[in-house]
Amino acid sequence: MVVAGPGFGGSGMPNMKSFAIQIFTGPWLMVFGSLLIMSAAGATYMFSLYSSEIKTSLGYDQTTLNLLSFFKDLGTNVGVLAGLMAEVTPPWFVLSVGAVLNFFGYFMMWLAVTKRIARPAVWHMCLYICIGANSQAFANTGSLVTCVKNFPESRGVVLGILKGYVGLSGAIITQLYHAFYGDDSKALILLIGWLPAAISLCFVRTIRIMKVAHQKNELKVFYKFLYISLGLASFLMIIIILEKKYAFTRPEYGGSAAMVVFLLFLPLGVVIMEEYKLWEAKNRAINDPSPLKIVTEKPSSEVSQNTDVPSSSSTAKIVAEESSNDQTNVSCWKTAFKAPNRGEDYTILQALFSLDMFVLFLATTSGIGGTLTAIDNLGQIGSSLGYPKRSISTFVSLVSIWNYLGRVTSGFVSEIFLTKYKFPRPLMLTLIMLFSCVGHLLIAFNVPGGLYVASVIIGFCFGAQWPLLFAIISEIFGLKYYSTLYNFGSVASPIGSYILNVKVAGNLYDKEGKKQMVALGIERTAGEDLDCKGVNCFKLSFIIITAATLFGTAVSFLLALRTRKFYKSDIYKKFRAEVKAAESEMAAAGDGIRLPEVKVAGNGISHPKGKGTGNDSTPPETKSG
Repeated sequence: MVVAGPGFGGSGMPNMKSFAIQIFTGPWLMVFGSLLIMSAAGATYMFSLYSSEIKTSLGYDQTTLNLLSFFKDLGTNVGVLAGLMAEVTPPWFVLSVGAVLNFFGYFMMWLAVTKRIARPAVWHMCLYICIGANSQAFANTGSLVTCVKNFPESRGVVLGILKGYVGLSGAIITQLYHAFYGDDSKALILLIGWLPAAISLCFVRTIRIMKVAHQKNELKVFYKFLYISLGLASFLMIIIILEKKYAFTRPEYGGSAAMVVFLLFLPLGVVIMEEYKLWEAKNRAINDPSPLKIVTEKPSSEVSQNTDVPSSSSTAKIVAEESSNDQTNVSCWKTAFKAPNRGEDYTILQALFSLDMFVLFLATTSGIGGTLTAIDNLGQIGSSLGYPKRSISTFVSLVSIWNYLGRVTSGFVSEIFLTKYKFPRPLMLTLIMLFSCVGHLLIAFNVPGGLYVASVIIGFCFGAQWPLLFAIISEIFGLKYYSTLYNFGSVASPIGSYILNVKVAGNLYDKEGKKQMVALGIERTAGEDLDCKGVNCFKLSFIIITAATLFGTAVSFLLALRTRKFYKSDIYKKFRAEVKAAESEMAAAGDGIRLPEVKVAGNGISHPKGKGTGNDSTPPETKSG
């Protein structure tokens, strides 16, 4: 005889409607949605693929092009508006705003480059690319920050894998672009306008803050996502090598793009399996009445004595609530320079005015600014050093792949090292920045074939710095205002990019280009693009960038020394306590699975609540005395 229970039909088959609800409301579909959003959120790293089209169509020199690149980086990383918006609005609203900004910015650029509108002023183009790139901050804040808040004890892993997909997005979109549009680089601008916007709008209702109880196998699930992403990265690497050797036709690009899409949706299988386990466990707990809660009643005299005296735990809770209310009522400006201990929740002003944030900001301005300058100028570097156009496309894909590997490696490895050996994340950031100097020097001195190696090193180091930066911010300054502080940490990137890219690399490139034109007796006409050939175009620039990165390395090491005691402590203890409190809250509110209570009667016999030994449905309670 088959008994129908909750979640099961009369035939014993799973109730598919109940299971579907579990999938759509569970935590793992939210992670999958975030992975897809992140896989299309790194279009700003493809600037070198379409920058030459902008330069030729609109007649820009290198300084103007680098100014455009700076505004791209400014839009990408100045996400304070997205952070403040996330403090007062739900994630779906943040993602929707990002989708609108993305489409508007890149669509206007496409109209300008294809001459469908009158040639815009330089500041118009700067505004368009800044708006389009700023959508990435909204995508990061809406999905990535939400995931970190939902899985606080696995934040390094979450940041690593989600930022890893951002790193892969350049190579992913490149495959889709060739399949959809062939070699039309103008159409690439249109693609990066509509594709990320469409994906964000598909998952606006999936990404949300959830009360997720910490699961024992949580890390194992993230490892499954990691293995799939490694498979995707390996496939893209193989395709890049094949593209370098053979000229792909449109159908062949279509085949590779189909495989990329399949690997992007493969994590959905993991989602279904994990949600099925959760759904099955929930049904089993509802149907199995064996684990009974035992409640022993105290004698009435003892209860009456205790009613007037509050327990120590309740007293502590009241005191904590009062102190919290007092702190809330104090002006934020008065507490701006009274920072709490590291790991506690800083206010926004306390974090911004803290010495730790200043040191971290200074280090990443040099480190990320230098690697970003190299990435943005890869097209011009390859052209000036005599590499063919096909190789320049290869450099962009190499940077994308190794950008991904840097992100997942720093996220997962730093989490393992921190958990097992108490290895501080700022020290790992220091080592990554030191390693990036090798890539800068390979470009500066034009080692034969060195640009391939430099693309790998710089892509890896650029990617590795981001999860470390965001994890350090969340660990030192807390998660209460993480949406805003996360975006403030990103501001270091455009500042470093403006100094090293526009003021150093752009000006020195144009200076060398003009010198070469004078030597050849050529006079530049207005509106003509300015080209430079040879090793001297970027040599001095990358020597200066190397020196700036070494300075950032020293500053980062100072942060590692300042925080070494903090990282030796149990920095996740607070979050484990919060999870336990949340679970108790959910059980009290009825969100969890409520099991039948058992009262211990005076005779020592246990009965489920509401069931006595007699025929009455509600027998008189027997007190233990």
